[in-house]
Amino acid sequence: MDISQRATGLQFSLIRKISEEGMKLDNIIPLWFGEGCWPTSDIAVKAASEALATGNHFYQPNNGAAELRQEIHHYIHHLYGYDASLSQITVTASGMQGLALTAQAIASPGDEVICVGPVWPNLAETFKISGADVKMHSLVVRAGKWELDMDCLLDALHPGVRAVLVNSPNNPTGWVMSTNEQKILLDHCRLNGIWIIADDVYARLSRGMVHAPSFLSLADAEDRLISVNSFSKAWSMTGWRLGFVITPATLEATFAKLTEFSIACPAGFIQAAGVAMLRDGEPEVKRLQARVEAGYEIVRDRLQELDGVSFIKPDGAFYSFFSVDGVTDSLAMARSLLHHTKVGLAPGRAFGPEGEGHLRLCYAQEPEVLIRAFDRLESGFTAARNAQA
Repeated sequence: MDISQRATGLQFSLIRKISEEGMKLDNIIPLWFGEGCWPTSDIAVKAASEALATGNHFYQPNNGAAELRQEIHHYIHHLYGYDASLSQITVTASGMQGLALTAQAIASPGDEVICVGPVWPNLAETFKISGADVKMHSLVVRAGKWELDMDCLLDALHPGVRAVLVNSPNNPTGWVMSTNEQKILLDHCRLNGIWIIADDVYARLSRGMVHAPSFLSLADAEDRLISVNSFSKAWSMTGWRLGFVITPATLEATFAKLTEFSIACPAGFIQAAGVAMLRDGEPEVKRLQARVEAGYEIVRDRLQELDGVSFIKPDGAFYSFFSVDGVTDSLAMARSLLHHTKVGLAPGRAFGPEGEGHLRLCYAQEPEVLIRAFDRLESGFTAARNAQA
C-alpha cells in the first residue's frame, strides 16, 4: 500500500506506545498523559446540556461563534492587556487543531523552523506534516532548573528562518520563559521577519503567578505572533476538544478557509460550554492551581528521596521531568518501571533527543494517588533500573 512520505516520516508517539502497553495490564497507576484526574466543572456541563436542549445542533461560523470570540476577547484583554479584535480570534477544536491550522497557514515545504525543546512531540510533528524542516534548540539544566541559552537561540534565528516554536510553560520540563526573554526574542524576530508561534496551553499553570509571562503582553496587533491556547488544561476540559488562536487580523480569512476544509467548525454546544467557563469558571481555574501545587509538593519531596534521580524544579505546567543516572534508553526504563512498579510514566525520548535519560510524571492527581505511586516507585525503582541496565 502506498502511503505519503509525510505520513511515513512522522514519529509515532512514545507516550502512546508506553500507555497502550500499560492499558493491557491490571492495577496500573497512569501518570503518563498530560491530563488532570478531575472532571470538568458543572458550569460547562450545564451550559452544553442547555445548548443541546434548546437546539444548538447546527453548523457554526468557521472562525467560531461570535459569542465565544467576544468572551475570548474579554479574557485576553483582562489577563494580558492585549486588545484583540474579533478578526484576530479563531475558535478551534482543541489546541492541537490550532497548531495544525497555524502550521498549514504559515509553513511551506522546506521552510526552516526552530523549536525550543524538549517539547511535546505534536508541536514539532505538526509542522513537519506541512513540510517544514524543524530543528530543535535545547534548553539546558543549570542549578537544578531548565534554562534557555538565549544567545544560542538568537544565533539560530538567522534571516530566512520562517518561525520559532515556543511552548511556555513547557511540557515536559516546566520551564517558563521570562518577560525579559520574550522581549528580546520578539525584538529579534521583528527585525528578521520571523514568526513566533507561542503554545500557551499551560499559561494559567505557572507556579506562584496568576498566569505565565506572555508575548501578548508585549506584542502589537501587526506582529508576526500566533498564540495557541486550549480549554483542556486550566479548565479541565481535555475531552471536549476546544481551543482558540490569536493571530494578526490578516490571517482571519486564511484560518476560516483552512477550518472549512478540515472540520468546518467546532460544535456549537461545546462552544457554549467555553463561553460559560470564561464567564464563570475563574474559581475553577484557581481550584486547579491549588490542586496542582499540592501535587507538586508531594512529587518534589518524594523524588528527592529516590536514589539515582535528579529532581529538576519546574516553574509551570504540571509535570516533573527528572533525570535518572545511567539511563540511556528512557523507553526501556519506562517499560521496566511499568512492569516492576505498575506506575506508568512517559519516556523522556518522546520529547526529542534532548529528553533522553529523563522520565515525565504528571502530578495533576489526588494526593493519595501520588503517594501510592511513590510507595511503589520506592520499592521497585532500583529493580527497574537494574533490569533496564
